[in-house]
Amino acid sequence: MKVILFGATGMVGQGVLRECLLDADVERVLAIGRSPTGQTHAKLREIVHDNFLDFSTVESQMSGFGACFFCLGVSSVGMSDERYRHLTYDITMAAATTLARLNPGMVFIYVTGRGTGSTEQGRLMWARVKGKTENDLLKLPFKAAYMFRPAGIQPLHGIKSKTAWVQAIYVATAPLLTMLNRVSPTYMTTTEQVGRAMIRVARDGYPKPVLESEDINRV
Repeated sequence: MKVILFGATGMVGQGVLRECLLDADVERVLAIGRSPTGQTHAKLREIVHDNFLDFSTVESQMSGFGACFFCLGVSSVGMSDERYRHLTYDITMAAATTLARLNPGMVFIYVTGRGTGSTEQGRLMWARVKGKTENDLLKLPFKAAYMFRPAGIQPLHGIKSKTAWVQAIYVATAPLLTMLNRVSPTYMTTTEQVGRAMIRVARDGYPKPVLESEDINRV
């Protein structure tokens, strides 16, 4: 399996990249981002790209892939509706429509979040935007598309959040998060489990297009 990965420098993306590089079924990983991952591996190639609304200059390098793991995401805290929609919906759909045209046999997996509103009518702005993003991704002519909706995610294997205060919380609560992951898989998963689940779903499929935390852990 050849994989394109967006968001490889974020917390979730770091975990997904780690699992891809370890998995024998993943032959090649192309990481596309605004900054390099800082990693070197025989499987890994990188494209540093600034304009995530226009991939025309790098399209020639984006074909021939069987899966895309889209792990880009931002918090809506302190952000205007317009800005959040741009960073969440516009950028995701620009990448996905390009990939659907270049790789119609691709499986596209999008990391969204628990509480996303599929009706697009909910009270929370972020949930409406994420819901529209999910719905429009599912309309694209991919072989299949899956929406991963994890609740809490515990970073493992030295993976860190790029947001200092968030990382401090993870460090302080690590024992509690480990316990929650064991006793409450509905509300907690790990970067390792997310990465492994993405690879398996891309390879084997899943009975439904939306996976909550318990589905991710089950896979």
